[in-house]
Amino acid sequence: MSWDSVPWFIEGSAEHSAQIARLLAYNSIGGAEGVIGPNDLRVRALAAPGQQVEVLTGACSILNRSAGAQYEAYASRMVSIDKIPITPTGPTARSDLIIARVENPFLLGETWPQPSTPASGPYIFTRVLSGVPAGTTSIRQIRPNDSAITLARIDLPPNTSAVLPDHIKDLRKVARPRSEERTYTIIGYPEYSYIDTTDGGWKNWPERATWNIDIPEWAVTATVTTNLSGLRLSVNNVYVHMRHVFNGVAGSTSELDDDGGTGFRRADKLLADTYAIPAAWRGTTQTLKIQTAAFDPGRLDVNGTTQVVVRVLFREAPAQDGA
Repeated sequence: MSWDSVPWFIEGSAEHSAQIARLLAYNSIGGAEGVIGPNDLRVRALAAPGQQVEVLTGACSILNRSAGAQYEAYASRMVSIDKIPITPTGPTARSDLIIARVENPFLLGETWPQPSTPASGPYIFTRVLSGVPAGTTSIRQIRPNDSAITLARIDLPPNTSAVLPDHIKDLRKVARPRSEERTYTIIGYPEYSYIDTTDGGWKNWPERATWNIDIPEWAVTATVTTNLSGLRLSVNNVYVHMRHVFNGVAGSTSELDDDGGTGFRRADKLLADTYAIPAAWRGTTQTLKIQTAAFDPGRLDVNGTTQVVVRVLFREAPAQDGA
C-alpha cells in the first residue's frame, strides 16, 4: 500500500501514526523551524555570572532529519528556565554551541538511548556542543543530520570560568517571523513652507511630515523609508541635512547638496533607517517626524506639487531585551 493508510483524522478506533502527527506539525508552521516567539529559548548569563547559562522558557519547531523522514516536524516547549553548566577554559579560548535537540530512539538509524520512562521521556534536551570551530553559526555546519535548532554560541576567552553576557552570541531564528508594512502619504502641501539658514539648525520640517505610529506588540525592528519628491530649491545654493526622528530617537543624517545657483529647480530625496524596537515601545503609539537643518543660503520649500511617501516595515526577530 503506497499511502499511510490512516490520514489525519479518522474517527472510531483508527490508529494514527507518529509520522502523520509530525506531518501535521510540519504543515501547521509551513515547514519552518526555529523558536516561535522573539524571546523564546533565549540564552543568557546568570545575574551573578558563573559556570552556567540559563535558557528561558518558550516553544519551538524542529524538523525531523532522521533517515527517510519527509515533511515532518517536532513541536515542543520548555516550561521552566533550564540552567546549563559550561566547562571553564584553560590556556586556550573555546567556543561552545547551545542547541535544542530531539533525541528519538525509535526511528530507523537513530542511536539515542531509550529513556527509563518511555511514556514521559524526556526526548528533547538543551545540549552543549563544546569546542566547535570559531564562528560556527548553526548545528547544520557540524551535525547536519541532527533534529535540532541552534540557540546560541558561547565564545570563552582563555582561563575563564564565568560566562558573561558579552560571551554569548544569540543564534536563534524565529520560525515564522511576522511582518507588517504601513504607508503614510502627503500628496501636495496645502500651504507653501520653506527652510533656510535663518531657522538655526534642526527643525521639524516639513511641518506636516509628522505621523503617529501604532507599533505592533511583536515588533522587534522597524525599517523606515521616506521618499520626498518635488522639493523646490531657489534663491541660492542649497545644502541641507535631513533625518527621521522616531519617538525622539534621531536616525541617520542624509544630505541634499545642490550648487544650482539662484534659479528655481526641483529635487527628490530618500531617507532610510532601521530602528531597534525596545520592549517599552511595543504595543504603544509613537511619533515619527522629519527634521531638516540648512547650511547654505539657498531656500528649500514644499508646495502643492510636493509629495511625501513614508513606509514603515515592522519585523519580528529574536529579541535581546527579554521582554
